[in-house]
Amino acid sequence: MPHLIVEYSANVAAHHDVDALLGAIHEAVLGLEVAPVAGVRIRAIRQDEYRIASGSDPNHAYIAMIARLGPGRDADTKTHLINTVLDAAEAQLSTEDTPLVIAWSLEVQEIDADFRVNRNHIATEMKGGS
Repeated sequence: MPHLIVEYSANVAAHHDVDALLGAIHEAVLGLEVAPVAGVRIRAIRQDEYRIASGSDPNHAYIAMIARLGPGRDADTKTHLINTVLDAAEAQLSTEDTPLVIAWSLEVQEIDADFRVNRNHIATEMKGGS
């Protein structure tokens, strides 16, 4: 953990390199050391159908992120994750010229360990197991 889901309006992809955005988010999460590397997942979901604000400005965009964490992180750790990821994401997109005005959000959700199954074969492989 953490798993970070990046949902974005389709116009973001028309003006920005979404893979570079995911790379910046990934590096930011790895730098936090809040979880083993094998548990980090960053993924994006493009939304082709959406309405933002008045719905009439094609330069309005959104990027809404959800960070899912295992239990046990304190409030300061969660707040630091939010600020670090948002700062890295905004910094990445600021390197590209764009007409978009983006509404950003990031929510941290703590996973209930009693109702989660994790069969991470990547972690086993990274430890040299079979």
